[in-house]
Amino acid sequence: MAHKEMRTMMQGAVVLTVASFIAKVLSAVYRVPFQNLVGDEGFYVYQQVYPIYGIAMTLALSGLPQFISKIVAEQPEISEQKKVLQQLFPFVFILAGLCWAFFFFGSYEIAYMMGDLKLSSLIQVVSFTFLLVPVLSFYRGNFQGHLRMIPSAVSQVVEQLVRVGVILVAAYSFSKFGWSVYQTGTIAMAGALLGGVVAAGILWYYDRKIRIGSSAYLTQWRWSRNSGSLFRRLLVEGGIVSLYSAFLILFQLVDSFVVKNTLVISGISDSAAKIDKGVYDRGQPLVQLGLVVALALSSSFLPTLTKYFVSQEQGRFLQAAKVFLRLTTTVAAAASLGLVLLLPYMNFALFKDYHGNGVLGIYVWSIAFMAVIQAYQSILQSRNQFVTAIVAACAGLLVKLISTSPLTYSWGTVGASLSTIAGLITTLIFLMLFSKNEINRFVIEHRFFKKLMISLATMGIVLICYQGVIALFLGTVDHRGQALIFTLVGVLIGAGTFIYSIIKIKLFTVREWLTLPFGAKILRMKRK
Repeated sequence: MAHKEMRTMMQGAVVLTVASFIAKVLSAVYRVPFQNLVGDEGFYVYQQVYPIYGIAMTLALSGLPQFISKIVAEQPEISEQKKVLQQLFPFVFILAGLCWAFFFFGSYEIAYMMGDLKLSSLIQVVSFTFLLVPVLSFYRGNFQGHLRMIPSAVSQVVEQLVRVGVILVAAYSFSKFGWSVYQTGTIAMAGALLGGVVAAGILWYYDRKIRIGSSAYLTQWRWSRNSGSLFRRLLVEGGIVSLYSAFLILFQLVDSFVVKNTLVISGISDSAAKIDKGVYDRGQPLVQLGLVVALALSSSFLPTLTKYFVSQEQGRFLQAAKVFLRLTTTVAAAASLGLVLLLPYMNFALFKDYHGNGVLGIYVWSIAFMAVIQAYQSILQSRNQFVTAIVAACAGLLVKLISTSPLTYSWGTVGASLSTIAGLITTLIFLMLFSKNEINRFVIEHRFFKKLMISLATMGIVLICYQGVIALFLGTVDHRGQALIFTLVGVLIGAGTFIYSIIKIKLFTVREWLTLPFGAKILRMKRK
């Protein structure tokens, strides 16, 4: 039964991974024509306000659904699941309304603090996405609590398709009708609202079709003596899940308030500071792509880890946690190194120039640290260890907040990237110190770390040789089509080399391979 649950969980991870990958590809792809059409200054305008939308999206997509899925998984009966959802929904509805009011009525003050009053209209538009958070998060959380990932996956992809469509229309209108970068950004942000409405309709359809539980909580609210304790759990547990789900976005929000203003203070002109910030913001879609697998794994592992903990199956819990950490660390480290080595070609192919290669090369290491942070946080969440998770997150945010301005003043956007890495490393160190030694042993068991370093080094050497061959025969690549081809071929070469290496070196045990999607097929290929 445990093996079947593990495989069901991993199949759910595959579904969410594929959906997240498609959505993040769309999220990265639309930025290319958008930046190409509106320039780095227009990209800056959009990215300054994007973290606010990112917080709302994270709450609706992963933060609150993870918490709600845990609550649903804890209830033994359908009737209890319905009651708990009816008690929780009004709290989330009220909190979402307060968030909307804060950003809508405080838009002028927020734009002033960002150093650009013209951003006020964008902030007002994006504030309405918070009103969709309750419906989206409860539908998705209820489905995921029953290990049904397809409704969340479909709604996520369609939501992004609609949003991206509106953004591209706005970018085209900028070049066609001479809109300002602020008008364009306002219409682009409206795409998030339309996409959310469409996603809610899709989830409503699946709720009626599959009939998992009931959506009575939307209109039939319930109050009882334990409502207060549920509200506290929502604030503490749900708050922690949401905090970590939006952790990197919060770092970006700090950048929105600090980086451009600090660049101006350091002596750079206002327009040049906007362009520098726009180049720095190119790293965000790259990091989003790399984090796809880690976030999907977190969503799917949490319910099963919780069940093992509640039923006091410590052996199975530790096994699942270690597999989770090994898999997440492996994928995230490979993604970070691969992006660093292929970044020059990718940057030129996507954004028309080589500006910011050094800045982005530092920033994309966020993938490795953030993915492992998410894994540790999910394990602590499943064990109801909340105070330690809060301390770790606050420590990292504090380091980011304190270090961004002085590092940016001294080294420009390179300093901003370094402050992000410093904050993430701080959080990861705290999480590891607070975790049990048995869990931390995943690094040394079966010589995992040593084998991982060998596999990464093998991939790195092959990709460096690949770059050397290109430089020897072609010199500097000055055509975007060529750069795109070299990027895609490099991804195939790097991924193929890494997968072959981890199979050859036996990075995962046979038991671990069998719990992974397509693991049995890979083992059969290895034997052949």
